[in-house]
Amino acid sequence: MITPTAQSQVPVITIDGPTASGKGTVAGRVAKALGWHMLDSGALYRLTALATQQQGVDSDNPQSVADVAENLDVVFSDGTILLAGQDVTDLIRHESVGSLASKIATYGPVRQSLLARQRAFRCLPGLVADGRDMGTIVFPDAPLKIFLVADALSRAKRRCKQLSQKGISANLTSLLEDMLERDKRDRDRALAPLVAAPGAVTIDSSALTIDETVNKVLGLWSGKGDPSGPM
Repeated sequence: MITPTAQSQVPVITIDGPTASGKGTVAGRVAKALGWHMLDSGALYRLTALATQQQGVDSDNPQSVADVAENLDVVFSDGTILLAGQDVTDLIRHESVGSLASKIATYGPVRQSLLARQRAFRCLPGLVADGRDMGTIVFPDAPLKIFLVADALSRAKRRCKQLSQKGISANLTSLLEDMLERDKRDRDRALAPLVAAPGAVTIDSSALTIDETVNKVLGLWSGKGDPSGPM
């Protein structure tokens, strides 16, 4: 078992940003390019939200939801996410789940319940972690922190396209309204609000392709002189 001291020496790249800024896709490609592990922290909140719905737990009760988070039976395997043995890879991307995830993410007990689980992903050869507080709260010592942003309309169009490709009906106007509401809730919450971490590099992906954004991140890592970075 890796010691806390050894774990703190494992390199981490954090990629934080608002909903549909592209951070998950970028994080996945950066992790693949470096041969590192990846943490999709938003998936843990979505899984907690889905489990809360499925178990009929009162989502207005922070401690009850925290108990759900504490006991999540989750397996991540080759791009597939299993919750209590059920493939929920696409299910957790439904807007109703995302909306509830944003709500319960404001609960202190829930965030505390998931903190240790998130930090446990930090193992060799390295970790790329995406979310909203990866650089500020979960991995404040990360040597490279990215704050990935994009204008709201661009993000709403991306999310609409993603949902359509999965066969999920989506309305652009409704998505945009929901996105703006989530942005405000994420920025204004008392615990771990959505802000750029100290020392983070802000990248605006509004007019960038995924490949261009990934290359920017890899270039920043390579510029730190790490031998595992791209040449």
